[in-house]
Amino acid sequence: MKDGFRQSMAWLHTWAGLLVCWVLFLVFVAGTASYFRDEISLWMKPELHAAAVTPVSNDIAAQNAIRMLQKEAADSPRWFITLPTQRNPELSVGWTSPPVKGEKGRGKFNNAELNPATGERLAEVRETRGGDFIYRLHYDLHYMPAKWARWIIGFCAMFMLVAIISGVITHKRIFKDFFTFRPKKGQRSWLDAHNAVAVLALPYHLMITYSGLVTLMFMYMPYGAQVAYNGDEKAFLAESFRQAEIKKPARQAATLAPLEPMIAQAEKHWDGGQIGRIVINNPGDANATIQITREREKKLSHLRQSMQFDGVSGTMISTMGDETSGAAESRGVLFGLHVAEFANPLIRTLFFLCGLAGCAMVGTGALLWAVKKRQGYAKVLAKGGRVGFGLRLVDGLNIGAIAGLPIALASYFWANRLLEVGLEKRSEAEIRWFFIAWGIAAILAQIRPNRRMWQLQLLVGGALFALLPVLNVFTTDSHLGVTLLQGKGPFAVAGFDLFVLGFGLMLIYAAKRLASKKLALKMNAKDKAIEIKPKDGEHATLWEAT
Repeated sequence: MKDGFRQSMAWLHTWAGLLVCWVLFLVFVAGTASYFRDEISLWMKPELHAAAVTPVSNDIAAQNAIRMLQKEAADSPRWFITLPTQRNPELSVGWTSPPVKGEKGRGKFNNAELNPATGERLAEVRETRGGDFIYRLHYDLHYMPAKWARWIIGFCAMFMLVAIISGVITHKRIFKDFFTFRPKKGQRSWLDAHNAVAVLALPYHLMITYSGLVTLMFMYMPYGAQVAYNGDEKAFLAESFRQAEIKKPARQAATLAPLEPMIAQAEKHWDGGQIGRIVINNPGDANATIQITREREKKLSHLRQSMQFDGVSGTMISTMGDETSGAAESRGVLFGLHVAEFANPLIRTLFFLCGLAGCAMVGTGALLWAVKKRQGYAKVLAKGGRVGFGLRLVDGLNIGAIAGLPIALASYFWANRLLEVGLEKRSEAEIRWFFIAWGIAAILAQIRPNRRMWQLQLLVGGALFALLPVLNVFTTDSHLGVTLLQGKGPFAVAGFDLFVLGFGLMLIYAAKRLASKKLALKMNAKDKAIEIKPKDGEHATLWEAT
């Protein structure tokens, strides 16, 4: 603290952000893309595009699903029906096979995608994780136990929260910084950009970081519930998140009541709220029960409301989620704000743009540290020397994370189109290509962490993204010539193609700028260091090429 409180906060801001910035960049990129994960999943399943343009009512879709399940899964103890929504046109059904005699555990889980209008199976819908892989990647990190990954992400999120708060403290004139941008000024421009995107979406950055920690609060801080309920986790969950009671089968055949009156009663009870999922326990049995769950969209809280009906008489048994405790509802609202499933297209786009600002904030922050450290090597570089191991490592990590991640994402989408539709474990093969591409980019970045590597990786990532709509022309019947020019097909598919085209061109433009202009990432003998002395307790050191 000998240098003053703000200088100490500047040190804390720098190191709290730097130590975890590459993981945070992945989290921000994947989390931002997840705001449109349903649209990404739709694009990655072109076999569903025809069904997406013929929307049907929940009643018809549910009847078709029941008809299919009665035909193919009559002996199953449980049926699951996920109804189509405006963002996800897929009618999905699932069921558990009866357990094999003599074997412990539940039976095998089966699922199928149906045409909502006809109830027929959609032939050869390619197996893919779609946008769900990107969503889970931002907090599960895929190739490691989920619990370890969530602890890592929680640790990084706490560092992020510290970096945000210390950044606000250290920038005394934070709002003036927001309105200050000096283009073509080397490192000054990078710092101005970092300040601008940080302040522009500051409420979002605070909300998304804090709410991310709240979503996993029972894992990070379980001690209060353990003490209050004497270690009985089931009792805590039962009281906090009430679940429907499942009866044991009566072993007596009975006809399932029609779903239409139950759906109408549920929608009326929720003031027009849409149905999202239907679970039928013990279908065809006298103790059958039907649980109807509300769709999350248009409801701020992540907590879902549901109603349980008698499967034979159709009478309502109970409701869940209508009245919740203040603590549970507070967590549900913070969770809902984090995932933004309540948002309409305009608000979702606003969240997406704020997420992009977060990506830019983390990326520019990582670059600024490397620029600052490189100034100490100015004389060494002027004599033809090399930078130290630490800076070389950070430069390589910056390239691998910031420029390599777009290559990995684009490779994931290319694999979706190029891999054989009927390939066994196809979804895992798509994910492998994501990590293979990213691994190659990261290794090359460590071998040659220089400006030419930035150019190469940005150019490759840009080309892969920009050519995706072209690839669509040769691999599907729902390319831009159909979805945009002819208006035949889901607009979400056209929107995805237009976005990746624009994003790819932006990366190519960035690579071109690197080729035509010396940036401050690599100083030469003619570069001059300019020291901006702190004013009023501020802390800033900048460099620009003369």
